Amino acid sequence: MPHCKSILLASLLCMAGAAPLAHAHITLQTPSAAVGSRYHAVLRVGHGCQGADTTRIRVRIPDGVLAVKPQPKAGWDLALKEGPYSQAETLHGATVDHGVREIEWTGALPDAYFDDFSFIATLSSALKPGDTLYFPVVQECTQGVSRWIDTSGDKTADNPAPGLKLTAPQAHGGHHEH
Repeated sequence: MPHCKSILLASLLCMAGAAPLAHAHITLQTPSAAVGSRYHAVLRVGHGCQGADTTRIRVRIPDGVLAVKPQPKAGWDLALKEGPYSQAETLHGATVDHGVREIEWTGALPDAYFDDFSFIATLSSALKPGDTLYFPVVQECTQGVSRWIDTSGDKTADNPAPGLKLTAPQAHGGHHEH
């Protein structure tokens, strides 16, 4: 009988662990990075919109994220929207006051699969360790739209934006890609 109880307990734990996958959100593969560092953002798209295939991913770039360069994906179109930064920044000795503010990938991702969408960027040295940067994402599908835009930090929210926890700058002072 003790063996049966352990199997039942293991089954319940597996089911409890699998439940969040059914409601998985768009997430960042690396959820923290140092202020002033080079960051490789990888947005994981785990499913479509309630069973429908994904056709477009749009991510808004928050203030303090500079020099954004998205990775093209085979079979997907890539579009960038540029605009002004909320304040001018110094990057590699030059003043920059505008850059990529939104990335859009358009293509086809069947609901049965997952994929990653990535870009590199520099995190401003003016950002504050301990803060969280949010990257709101709109996921368009063949039927419906999922808006991963909640920036409240509420872990139980139905539509949380992917968040990046900022850590203290690295001691060597250089840029480090994650």
